Amino acid sequence: MQTDNRLLDDLARVASGALSALTGVREEMEARLRDQFERILDRMNLVRREEFEAVQAMAAKARAEQERLAERLAALEERLGAEPRAKPAKPRHGHGSKAEGGAAD
Repeated sequence: MQTDNRLLDDLARVASGALSALTGVREEMEARLRDQFERILDRMNLVRREEFEAVQAMAAKARAEQERLAERLAALEERLGAEPRAKPAKPRHGHGSKAEGGAAD
């Protein structure tokens, strides 16, 4: 009887050792595959998720600022459109005089 228990104990130890070895092999394979995928992705010039999310946040912020400035510009244009525009000042010296090499008025 004791021989059977010893045999079963030995088989259990062997199975446990094999399972541990397989787990180690699996972890090693996963690490190597992960490294290989990272190298492939780096060669493809893809952005990482963190970089994409940072740029996405910057774009959303820029878009909100652009919309705010567009509203502000529209309000300013509306206000300027309601007021009479001042005429541009006339130049003090004559443009196009013969002394400057231009055509006479």
